[in-house]
Amino acid sequence: MGCYKYMEELWRHKQSDALRFLMRVRAWECRQRPNLCKLNRPSRTDKAHHLGYKAKQGFVVVRAGVRRGGRKRQNHRGMVFGKPKHQGINQLKFERNLRSLAEEKVGRRFSNLRVLNSYWVNEDATMKYFEVICVDPQHTKIRNDPRINWIVNPVHKHRELRGLTSAGRKGRGLRKKGHRANNIKGGSYRASWLNRNMMRLKRYR
Repeated sequence: MGCYKYMEELWRHKQSDALRFLMRVRAWECRQRPNLCKLNRPSRTDKAHHLGYKAKQGFVVVRAGVRRGGRKRQNHRGMVFGKPKHQGINQLKFERNLRSLAEEKVGRRFSNLRVLNSYWVNEDATMKYFEVICVDPQHTKIRNDPRINWIVNPVHKHRELRGLTSAGRKGRGLRKKGHRANNIKGGSYRASWLNRNMMRLKRYR
């Protein structure tokens, strides 16, 4: 077994003494630093390399903290001047997952970079922390590498804002394949619904 296999096994047992201590110390460190913080190296090397990270020029790792919990509606004193249907304030949930939210924050801050992928690193009572792998599309090392230079293409600008990263696709329900994916044919459940419910008639028939 290689080194990464052992690291993977260690991270699989998050309630072990070693990892609980390590994560408690790291959570304290995350709280002291800014919410968006550029790192010298990933804290989960094995996970980062699984998701496409390379220890070479042009790759950047950013840690992002996202506040946990649902999304309370921003209404003054909780008053909605409308129908009872829209009067919910407290038990509302955000449509996307917190990992895609972390990617979005990083993508907006480091707008010259392309977001490749991300992974969970830590959490405490109020925050969840993710590390986001970014790529510099202007860097020569990236442009000359055939395995990653697809991201240089302008269609990949702000992938994280359009739900094209792994976390974004999960939020859109696109992780399925085969017969389970019948409701998302055409790219989304809205597209498949439209496809089924719209009548198309030829002009000359």
